[in-house]
Amino acid sequence: QVQLVESGGGLVQAGGSLRLSCAASGRTFSRYTMGWFRQAPGKEREFVAAITWSGRTTSYVDSVKGRFTISRDNAKNAVYLQMNSLKPEDTAVYYCGAGQKFTTDPGEYDYWGQGTQVTVSS
Repeated sequence: QVQLVESGGGLVQAGGSLRLSCAASGRTFSRYTMGWFRQAPGKEREFVAAITWSGRTTSYVDSVKGRFTISRDNAKNAVYLQMNSLKPEDTAVYYCGAGQKFTTDPGEYDYWGQGTQVTVSS
């Protein structure tokens, strides 16, 4: 069992930065792939980034490559999403998920946090 709590969202102007954090409980955190997803109003949940349990491999959706960085600290049971050069189209609720597979499919993730709102103004 893994419980996830996101934080770090907020309101920022276009071009600004935010760092999202996801704190996990559970002794098996380090065994899971961690992913960040986002969901805008009226849209489906969208893959943003994922990182393997070791942290050696990452994946990003094309729209955030070069702007967002996913990282994790297994000693602290935490995963992060550094978001730079934010755009209005990045506005969404951001969720972290934990799963057994390294995948972009949200259906393959077993545990989810409650989400944190990110709003980027133009």
